Amino acid sequence: MPVPILKQGSILIACIQPGLSDHQLLLLKDKLSGEVERSRAEGVVIDVSAIDVMDSFATRTLRSISQTTRLRGARTVVVGIQPDVAFAMIQLGLTMEDVSTALDLEEAVAMLTAGRVTRRGRD
Repeated sequence: MPVPILKQGSILIACIQPGLSDHQLLLLKDKLSGEVERSRAEGVVIDVSAIDVMDSFATRTLRSISQTTRLRGARTVVVGIQPDVAFAMIQLGLTMEDVSTALDLEEAVAMLTAGRVTRRGRD
């Protein structure tokens, strides 16, 4: 099941669904990198609100996507990390260092359009 990438103005939006394999996450990383270049996107929002478990591979891949898109000229915000998922990530020592996060799509778009996303996350 490929992850659809929507374009809203200069922002790309990808909604990750449950059950995505590691291979599909890697395909998403490549697809987003190419789409940032093709569409000249200035921002990327990755919605993980449907995810109820985030393993170390998914966490590393999201960090990698953020770093890759940053090098391609776009800022990335991950949205919708569920409270239980955040708690489990902390308990397992999984971090989203240098990745900007927001509660929802609206906040992420506001952050990207206001230029509040930087290399180290939120200002």
